[in-house]
Amino acid sequence: MRGTVPFMTTDTPFHLAFPVHDLAKAEQFYGQLLGCAIGRRSLRWIDFDFFGHQITAHLRPEDCQAATSNKVDGDAVPVRHFGAILPWDHWQALADRLQAEEIDFLLAPKIRFKGKSGEQGTFFIRDPSGNALEFKTFKNKAQIFARGGDDDHI
Repeated sequence: MRGTVPFMTTDTPFHLAFPVHDLAKAEQFYGQLLGCAIGRRSLRWIDFDFFGHQITAHLRPEDCQAATSNKVDGDAVPVRHFGAILPWDHWQALADRLQAEEIDFLLAPKIRFKGKSGEQGTFFIRDPSGNALEFKTFKNKAQIFARGGDDDHI
């Protein structure tokens, strides 16, 4: 069973903690703009329900910095980023809502790896602290971990 962890399934939520420079702005961005429910909180951190996963914004202004990028399918993609894989219609609805709110996209909604293994819809945005978020979708969920002959695009 090399390469797999038997208890890891799509029902296994992950946890991610990340720095922010302003908790009120983080709450507005994640809670109001993205619609993430707020969990526990203190004066220095807030938990959010990020599409079924727990993320924690920690007040650490000194740790907020712009990420470097790598080329992926011709685009400059921030190396340090996180996000969610959404059903196609939810992905499109979120993209439409962010466009209506005039949010600046690092990478506007597009189809990446068109006609190749791993074809996906994707877009990138930044939160107010500069953390990069990617939202993806796949018409075929089997493509999420697909491998192909052109591993240079991974």
